[in-house]
Amino acid sequence: MEMEIVFPGEARVDAVIGDMVIETNQDGSAPAPFALFLASIGTCAGIYVLGFCKQRGLPTEGLRIIQRMHSSPLTHMIERVELDIQLPVGFPEKYREAIIRSAAQCAVKKHLETPPEFEVYTTLLQPA
Repeated sequence: MEMEIVFPGEARVDAVIGDMVIETNQDGSAPAPFALFLASIGTCAGIYVLGFCKQRGLPTEGLRIIQRMHSSPLTHMIERVELDIQLPVGFPEKYREAIIRSAAQCAVKKHLETPPEFEVYTTLLQPA
């Protein structure tokens, strides 16, 4: 898997993945990269939660996840992420624990639990 990170101008830094472009910007005109990283946690869990409900024909109107990040006052690094799956009225009690397990299957969460190794290096482009 490969994505290209490009610099289209000003404070923009975009990720190109196939035919899609994910825009980021530090000036508020697009999400900042760290906000996208955090959003990937909740949206990934959301994909699993939505799939769980759809597979069982469960109601999804009003279904949402509230994600809360708790930071260390010393390091300002996020130490804990909470995902509060807010279930619609009438959601069957028997599925509450199962939907939590479903959300926990999120690939982003699993990668944070066993983080990849990072390697950063440079390549000098050759003149055209």
